[in-house]
Amino acid sequence: MGLGQLTVELIVGFFSLLLITRVLGKTQITQLTAFDFISALILGELLGNAIYDDDTGVVKILFAVTIWGLLIFGIQLVGQKSITLRNFLEGKPALVIQKGVIDRQALKKNRMNLNELQNLLRIKDVFSVREVEYAILEPNGSLTVIRKPEFDTPTLKDLNIPLNRKSLPMLLVSDGIILNDNLLTISKNESWLKTKLKKQGFDNVNNIFFAEWREEDGLYVLEKDQ
Repeated sequence: MGLGQLTVELIVGFFSLLLITRVLGKTQITQLTAFDFISALILGELLGNAIYDDDTGVVKILFAVTIWGLLIFGIQLVGQKSITLRNFLEGKPALVIQKGVIDRQALKKNRMNLNELQNLLRIKDVFSVREVEYAILEPNGSLTVIRKPEFDTPTLKDLNIPLNRKSLPMLLVSDGIILNDNLLTISKNESWLKTKLKKQGFDNVNNIFFAEWREEDGLYVLEKDQ
């Protein structure tokens, strides 16, 4: 296989995987179920073998990636409409601690031991099972924990402290570039932004590394290193 052909196949493979990833959704690594992980692994293996096989051309690479991508997409589509299939492919959440008591049968069914349970609890900043009222083992292997009331962090409502609503921070300038879509989100325009920047002594947007707006705090600006 010549370098030219290898380069073309790598480029085609890269953009094919990128397209498939965009089509199949934005599931994060921490949200992957066992089925998602195996599907992605096989897709990468198919592409890798196809690229370095002298008898495999660009058409076959596209064909393999497309067929596998369509299979995954089809399974996801059917899974959205069928709870039975979804539970079969992804699994169901399991209640491993109920009313402060560890369910040994649930642990055994999910092939989990006490050390693994304690590790997942520590990830949630829980260092004693006695603090837990309920714990749910999610299909992706993470643990959702509800603490007992006496160990739970008090809220402002519990402490009778007046609530101050917070707005969503919005990035308006990134590395000298004005983000117009974000300006539209907060119903502002470039003229308004430049006026705000000038009030803080910034005359040139190109010199700004980071500018963030929050309703209750105003504009926060970081200048580029000179």
